[in-house]
Amino acid sequence: MNEKKSYDGILLVAVSAASFGLMPIFVKIAYSANTNTYSLLFLRFLVATLFMFSLLFIRKLALPSKKEMLIYFLLGAVGYVGQSFCYFTALNYASPSVVSLLLYTYPALVMIGSAIFLHEKTTALKVLSLCLALGGSFVIIGAELDANPTGIIFSILSAILYSAYILISSKVVKPGTGIQSSAFIVLGAAVVYGMINLFLGFTPPTQTSGVVSVAMIAMISTVLAFWSFFTGMEKTGPSTAALVSTLEPVVTVLSSAIILSERITINIIIGGGLVLAALLITAIPSKKVD
Repeated sequence: MNEKKSYDGILLVAVSAASFGLMPIFVKIAYSANTNTYSLLFLRFLVATLFMFSLLFIRKLALPSKKEMLIYFLLGAVGYVGQSFCYFTALNYASPSVVSLLLYTYPALVMIGSAIFLHEKTTALKVLSLCLALGGSFVIIGAELDANPTGIIFSILSAILYSAYILISSKVVKPGTGIQSSAFIVLGAAVVYGMINLFLGFTPPTQTSGVVSVAMIAMISTVLAFWSFFTGMEKTGPSTAALVSTLEPVVTVLSSAIILSERITINIIIGGGLVLAALLITAIPSKKVD
């Protein structure tokens, strides 16, 4: 039963990674419809908030306590907003490949943090899987070392904040509350980005393709991605969830090739194989069943 629970968790986190991996495709289409970063992020979290709370009330799910609501709200308003701010700021100073590569050091940070703060056992298979996953991401992204220090610093901050977000989520999000917690997390992010738009101006997409892309970002790359990640992490633990999440760059690159007609290179084939190998190793159950 524990093995089935682990497999189910890995599958759910893989769905989350694929959903997040599709987001750059939707974002690129949305940008072509004349929106900007802050407006797009606000719309993403606003639509996701409306859907998540509708789902919460339609299914008549119990609301978290006031303390839990505040914790989830702050997790979105501080953790998720902080990570996305650092990530997008880094892109102003460094190439996307460098930023992405540095962001994908977060599985190693999560594994280290899990061992130090959560006393989670680090096995040889997890270490091997980590090496393969990071190696695969490095090959896929093909880092262009043309970043300046500001870009590198914000990229590393993005990885650190995302690692902290995962570790804290694993402790504060109760089992079976993926929808409730996600609702208040996206609400926190929506409120912050809404305030930012008040100061910087709101620029929604002006074309149908942009509106559809915003809906896809909200429903697939936010609602589905959040729910499946938290539900899967309940079954796998944070370090395994972080490792499985390295499927995300594979999905991004492959979907870019299929949808945006970008060229598939030998780097993509080799790197994708390494990441998939990491996922297979991650799926191998531990000999010891707690």
